[in-house]
Amino acid sequence: MIETRPLQPTDRAAWQPLWEGYNAFYGRSGETALPAAVTETTWARFFDTAEPVYALVAVDEHGQLLGLVHYLYHRSTTRIELTCYLQDLFTAPELRGRGIARALIEAVYAVAHETGVKRVYWQTHTTNGAGRALYDKVAQHLGFIVYSHDVA
Repeated sequence: MIETRPLQPTDRAAWQPLWEGYNAFYGRSGETALPAAVTETTWARFFDTAEPVYALVAVDEHGQLLGLVHYLYHRSTTRIELTCYLQDLFTAPELRGRGIARALIEAVYAVAHETGVKRVYWQTHTTNGAGRALYDKVAQHLGFIVYSHDVA
């Protein structure tokens, strides 16, 4: 049985490998790994009530972390209420195909609904075929292409 719940400070040791796996999936490992300060700041934000950044985890009946989802709320010029950006979603590779990612997405939908948020959105890489197969079942692809530029 899969349960979802908010991340807790005592989850750090189990969260860390999932976080590192997520980042490695997108090419951020070894020489290209995120600086430790980014991970530390991200972790701290989850528990800072002044930050609009949140985390849920999926756990099994023994409390073992199976996956994570991080999301944040932000304002929009096309809506009055806040919008929810599902930023990070990751399931341990050996556990994929068991409904964990779907449970985490649906948990974000539920929290957003309870908060009065009407839009949850996310992005993924075009090569993430397995993820996109799920996303096509639980959301609508609106056709947008993401552009990015780091300002130095």
